[in-house]
Amino acid sequence: MSTLAVRRIGGVPLARLRDLALVPAIVAIMIIGYLVNPVFLHWDNLVNVLQQQSEISLLVLAEALVLITGRMDLSLESTFGLAPGVAAWMVLTPGLANGLGWLPGGFSIPLTLAVGVVIGLVNGLLIVKFQLNGFVVTLGMLIVLRGLLTGITGGKTFFNLPDSFLYLGNAVWLGLPASIWICLVLYAAAGVATGYTRFGRSLYAIGGNPDAARAAGIRVDRVLWTVLVIASALAALGGLLLTGRLASVAAAQGNGAIFTVFAAAVIGGVSLNGGRGTIFGAFTGILLLYLIQNVLTLAGVPAQWIGALNGGIILVALILARITSGKAQD
Repeated sequence: MSTLAVRRIGGVPLARLRDLALVPAIVAIMIIGYLVNPVFLHWDNLVNVLQQQSEISLLVLAEALVLITGRMDLSLESTFGLAPGVAAWMVLTPGLANGLGWLPGGFSIPLTLAVGVVIGLVNGLLIVKFQLNGFVVTLGMLIVLRGLLTGITGGKTFFNLPDSFLYLGNAVWLGLPASIWICLVLYAAAGVATGYTRFGRSLYAIGGNPDAARAAGIRVDRVLWTVLVIASALAALGGLLLTGRLASVAAAQGNGAIFTVFAAAVIGGVSLNGGRGTIFGAFTGILLLYLIQNVLTLAGVPAQWIGALNGGIILVALILARITSGKAQD
């Protein structure tokens, strides 16, 4: 069989078929969900699922971009909590949950995003400039950022946030929560960027072989730094959306989210070795996880089992990836 025949089935590239690999599973889960409880397919329930997953979806998008380059960022879950936490700390008046009151509420959104950018720059400095191990650096950052959030909140929760802080998490645009539109637009933009631009192709080239990418004229360090900054900004935005929906910033916001993020990315076909995976695949991964969680909730399954489910899904996905690719995983 020719290489072309292997790469195409019925005229459709295999890469495109892999993008759609989870679609049958999503359809099956929706049918099962309806059989478990007809409420599952009610419009309000589906919108609720999409809104809840939109916040974590931005973390998945961020991690997928980093994974494609052959790196991983464990600190995203802490950025998810610390970025809006710092903004709340700066805008809340003194006496309200340890607020400083240094800035007016209108600075909430730009300040949250700015904190995300700064965290990404620091990660880039340590990983790209000083050539430190990315896994260890981001693990250390995860712990540092989590400690900072606990410190500024005093281990409590920020309440009484200004309306400007809550807008993106509560607003409704064209009949749907703004967070859903934001998520869809960013995924679409990332999908176009990774699939049809020079920058996107450079991500896959770096993830496949950074030395070859550098020899081909790709500015590897600049691209990696840019991806780390974009990823942290996306994590900050996701935390902002959650803060707006819940009208609070908890000291534990984001804790443990990285496990769901990796589960979604892996089952969505994003390779942990870099150079493979698509943005659409990552999106279907997180959507499938949240649909499963919703079905389990409607079926009365205790929430404590959901974590075990995510871990099991990761292991199964890794086994399937090993079988289908025929390659050992480092």
